[in-house]
Amino acid sequence: MSKIQHDIQQALSYVKSGDTVLVGGFGLIGAPLTLIDGLTEKDVNDLTIVSNNLGESGKGLGILLNQNKIKKGIGSYFTSNRDVGDKYQRGEIELELLPQGTLAESMRAGGAGIGGYYTTTGVGTDLAKGKEEREIDGVKYILEKAIRADVALIRAHKADTLGNLVYYKTARNFNPLMATAAKTVIVEVDEIVEPGELNPEEIVTPFIYVDFIVKAQQILTKEGVVSV
Repeated sequence: MSKIQHDIQQALSYVKSGDTVLVGGFGLIGAPLTLIDGLTEKDVNDLTIVSNNLGESGKGLGILLNQNKIKKGIGSYFTSNRDVGDKYQRGEIELELLPQGTLAESMRAGGAGIGGYYTTTGVGTDLAKGKEEREIDGVKYILEKAIRADVALIRAHKADTLGNLVYYKTARNFNPLMATAAKTVIVEVDEIVEPGELNPEEIVTPFIYVDFIVKAQQILTKEGVVSV
């Protein structure tokens, strides 16, 4: 069966209410804006979104937030979107704040089949509350659980029809990690090529992780988000 999906909603049919969804991006850079836009048109709710941030006000995941489709956000940089703080203060969303390195490592662990790991990051702070603490060789650590999800929505630069992925500079960010840590991986790309056209040395995510590929219909420019 071909991994190429021309119907965005068909690709997103794997996202169900109550799912945990990994969404790539740092700010809007590397975010799967076409897939997010498609998700705003889908009748789902009570989503747990794992992402560096929840978009910006009225942009990216910020649209999904304002539609009240997000029950919980797990990420590192929620202050990029003022709407997140406002909703949190009103009790309309749950938030779990993770240091950025912890967020990345937790997804890496999830993709590697590791249940959790000990880290010194966050020890002695509010972020450590409720987490197991252990002393190893005289140093205090806290246990962080691995993160896995039902679906990952990621952005790459190019894919071949098999599903091998290459990324564009810093738009790579969390996307490769997320590709390893979800049951279903849907990737949005700028360009789709035939097998053999990608430089093997540049392939970051091998095809085995990718379930569906869609062509990007939105890109981020200096002027903002535009359709293509």
